[in-house]
Amino acid sequence: MAPSAVHDDPSTTAVVTKSLPNETKQTPLQAISQGITLPSIPLYSRMDHQRAFILTHLAGAFRIFARKGFTEGISGHISVRDPENPHTFWTNPVGTHMGLLTAADMVLVDYDGKCVGGNTVRPANAAGFLIHSAIHKARPDVHAACHAHGRAGKAWSAFAKPLEMLNQDVCYFYGDAQAVYEDFGGIVFKPEEGIRLANALGPRGKGMILRNHGLLTVGGTVDEAAYLYTLMERSCDIQLQVEAAAANGLKKIYVDDEAAKYTFDMASDPESLYWEFQPDFDVEMEASGEKFADELYLQETMGNWNKTGRVDGN
Repeated sequence: MAPSAVHDDPSTTAVVTKSLPNETKQTPLQAISQGITLPSIPLYSRMDHQRAFILTHLAGAFRIFARKGFTEGISGHISVRDPENPHTFWTNPVGTHMGLLTAADMVLVDYDGKCVGGNTVRPANAAGFLIHSAIHKARPDVHAACHAHGRAGKAWSAFAKPLEMLNQDVCYFYGDAQAVYEDFGGIVFKPEEGIRLANALGPRGKGMILRNHGLLTVGGTVDEAAYLYTLMERSCDIQLQVEAAAANGLKKIYVDDEAAKYTFDMASDPESLYWEFQPDFDVEMEASGEKFADELYLQETMGNWNKTGRVDGN
């Protein structure tokens, strides 16, 4: 069961979903999908239900990272703002494998790194806190941030170069959505390093390559940030393969700026990126037997919601 302070009386549940600005305007993903509508990002009218939803998706993101091989000892962390107290955020306890994390394992910390709720058995990762705290302070629009030491991300980070627009998917990082942090001073144990990282990400950055270190992505939901991390890691792998082929004489053909910008504008909004993550999340729920989920999430969300993500009967 998730921390007792998180749950209120679950006797009733109301679910609120975001609507389009007007009836005629399509979202970017709808335009790509020829008008086929996906549900909005779930929003609950009760904070305990919203929190249970967020913690479940946070735990699911960690398990997906583990399945995709993004673990490296105790390195790697994901943080997400608490929906009721946005100056605090949930993150993983240090020393627990990503593939074992559940919603009940998460630690709630404030901007000063003080544990204020959740699982108090183990602390949060100190270096992770300095990175994430600075990002959350600098970017109020960022509700979640992911950082890990995946193999391809570490390899490409050695070049301290941005990813090139080599295919459709990497265009989600077009322009100032992508940044490179060109400094490296070892493990992040100083607040100043976290501040420099946040400044390098910039006001609109979605993903950042940390020189000689790894990758960092952010989003309006943990799902968006996690999907962008999996995409950035895979894009680094593809970039390395293309570089190897180019070194043997093959010529690179880039996506031109107009097409790259169009792709970014059409498909990189928070709602589209949230739904990009759901297939992996659903697989993880099935594979684990739902055991990483928050108990209230299972009682209310899975019971009252159908596969479209909307309340049954509506």
